[in-house]
Amino acid sequence: MKKYLLLFIITAFVMSCSKKVEVKGKITGSSPLERIEFVEASGVATLPLANIGLDKNGNFTGSFEAPKDGMYVINYAGKQNLIYLEGGQKLNISGNSMTFPNEFVVTGDAKKNNDFLQASQKFLGEYGSKINIQQLMSGDEKTFLKGAQKIEADINKNVEDVAQKNNPSKGILEWKKNDVKVTILNLLANYEMTQRQMSGNPSFKVSKAFKDYETKLEENKDLMVKTIPLYRQYLLVKLSPDFQKFAEAKTKGKTDVITSEIFAQFLKDKKDISQTAKDYLLAFVVAQDIHPGAPAKNTEKVKKIIDTDITDAGIKADLGKMQIAVNGLKVGEAAPEASLVKADGKSYQLAENKGKPYMLFFYASWNPYISEGTVPVLKEVVNFYKSKMNFVFVNVDDTKDQFVKTSSALLKGIPGTNVYADKGLDSDIAKKYGVYGFKLPCFVIVDKDGKIASRSFVNLGEQEVVTILDKQTGLSAPRVQPNPQMMPPGITVDPSAQPANPQPAPTK
Repeated sequence: MKKYLLLFIITAFVMSCSKKVEVKGKITGSSPLERIEFVEASGVATLPLANIGLDKNGNFTGSFEAPKDGMYVINYAGKQNLIYLEGGQKLNISGNSMTFPNEFVVTGDAKKNNDFLQASQKFLGEYGSKINIQQLMSGDEKTFLKGAQKIEADINKNVEDVAQKNNPSKGILEWKKNDVKVTILNLLANYEMTQRQMSGNPSFKVSKAFKDYETKLEENKDLMVKTIPLYRQYLLVKLSPDFQKFAEAKTKGKTDVITSEIFAQFLKDKKDISQTAKDYLLAFVVAQDIHPGAPAKNTEKVKKIIDTDITDAGIKADLGKMQIAVNGLKVGEAAPEASLVKADGKSYQLAENKGKPYMLFFYASWNPYISEGTVPVLKEVVNFYKSKMNFVFVNVDDTKDQFVKTSSALLKGIPGTNVYADKGLDSDIAKKYGVYGFKLPCFVIVDKDGKIASRSFVNLGEQEVVTILDKQTGLSAPRVQPNPQMMPPGITVDPSAQPANPQPAPTK
């Protein structure tokens, strides 16, 4: 009996610690071409945790591992909003395509927390419209502090009132109270900056009462830096003047220095900043140095900084995923094998191409640009290089049935191997090659020895693609002026600007 009791206790513990969030719902009037994404709002890499498709009636279902209880961003049709989720929850969410996700209804486990969140956000919008910020900023310090403290008290009173009505979890209530503190801290920072500019005195300093108020608001520094991106930005603004001086001295006469390595050096001497804060702040700066087309030496510098200067294992892992998503796998390393299947059900191995270079082309039926803009160019590329290299077309649709329909229609007449990645964007190969919804279409070139020969591209029109293809095949493609229309609409070179890679909007 004791044995079975122990088993029950272990099972209950595992279930209670589950990080999986199960999602289902309906968006009335939605198109099957639209997708819903969930992104961790307080993460450092902000890559989608889930990319969920909708059927013709707007119904959807899916699940994802939530790194932690907290705020998440819902992306849909180029719009986004915040939602609070906890691991182990079953989220039921519905709305109308015209207003979703600006407006939505939550039922199930997440209802109480999100009713609380929506009510508090509504109050902030109404309350903020009644405050004359310009007048508050232009007043003397004593009047300003009194006004800031009143704003804090008013918002906190509303938080308590809304909490009594909705009975939210301890986690979101704590987050909201810290969120209020961050709102006031940014107000203080703006006032200090405004007064310095108005006085014309670079050495301008606020009073002890001002500093004491700041200190009180920052009682939960490490928790705020972990959960509220706006607090990280606040800290970076506060550090900016000292960092500018430090950077000018360290970079004098140098041209090959990236911001991340200077900031990492700067933080080492900051004894008043915790290691937790250093990890999150450095990660914020490192993310800005990760972008497509970055020189290989810069990519290696960034990787070294992540490995040596950041201590948090979760942050390291997230930044590593971001590097692969943005830059692709390291050129020269073995191309990862993955589970793939052909339309006839037979398995397929990438190793079957060994001895001949090949290009991987990742695509999905729900991206209309692929058929309109990519396929005509792809057809020309394949026809020119097909005698010297192979082409593997990897479909990342949600189902194999959709793959069969899409590949037979979209790629008809184009020589190459059509394969399906089971589970689509959640498949083994998508994870290994860093393929996300915002990165489709995606191209990776592999050499005859099975090693990565290029970064990942989203645009076949880049001259770099042609250069690498020529090198791998020994052929020489005709040179033409780049076509600016080859880049899919809405795709930018900065991952932080992607709809799938958002910085959550302030809830103030």
